[in-house]
Amino acid sequence: MKKQIDWLPILIQCRDNLKRQIAPLLKTLKQPKPSLGIGAGGDPIKLVDLTAENAITETLKEYGLSFTLISEESGIKNYGENPEENYVTVDPIDGTTNLMRGIPFYATSIAVSTKPELTTVHTAMVTDLFHGTTYTAKKGEGAQRDNKKIIPSEKVTLEDAVVGIDLNTYRASEVAPRLTSLIEKTKHIRHLGANALELCYVADGTTDAFIDIRGKLRTTDTAAAWLIINEAGAKITTPKGEPLNAKLDPKEKLTFIAAANQKIHKTILSLIKEA
Repeated sequence: MKKQIDWLPILIQCRDNLKRQIAPLLKTLKQPKPSLGIGAGGDPIKLVDLTAENAITETLKEYGLSFTLISEESGIKNYGENPEENYVTVDPIDGTTNLMRGIPFYATSIAVSTKPELTTVHTAMVTDLFHGTTYTAKKGEGAQRDNKKIIPSEKVTLEDAVVGIDLNTYRASEVAPRLTSLIEKTKHIRHLGANALELCYVADGTTDAFIDIRGKLRTTDTAAAWLIINEAGAKITTPKGEPLNAKLDPKEKLTFIAAANQKIHKTILSLIKEA
């Protein structure tokens, strides 16, 4: 019989170890650093990203766990005797550019699943590394921010809503026209630069929706926040309104509409043009 693991305390330990290990690096961000190559997700690896990932894997190994790591930095790696027992999907630093430039909005994201598939994620944590806020969720048990239950916004009109839209892409000329009607009807548009954390803002009612239809965002960025969104009671689907699922892999990309409630989600869907 497979041993039951209480993952949340382990993820909190990962967070604490990560914050300890990257702390010295935060003081030297402006100093020249050696090139570390390109990560599995396609972006240049920064020392702070690699240090954060190592802190997570070290912590998991200390617990004697068998797991398959799915990381934006190192790709897919097996640990322990039965690595297929647990899949740990991580974005060690979500919002690395913000961190490197001194913009106070970056996070770490960790999701645990039974298979390398988004819909099997059962435990999740996203931590705002600048402000210290931590979002957690366990399947069937709701979502929390700093151990307090969260619920999404009840706003239903775009005139009142704060909506995040990620347009950060070389394909902006293709993507932007699909969103024109939505942008024209929305008074408050935002994009903060760490998508896992922006999804958590929808989960806790800070914002009312977050949209990414670029086809550029990796599942490693999204896995933990997907569970937090769902457990909070918000809604996240494909741009066609279908259930969101994807392979957990640093090269796998997805698109989504996340919204606080069914009504505003439906409104957003009606305004987005087909590709």
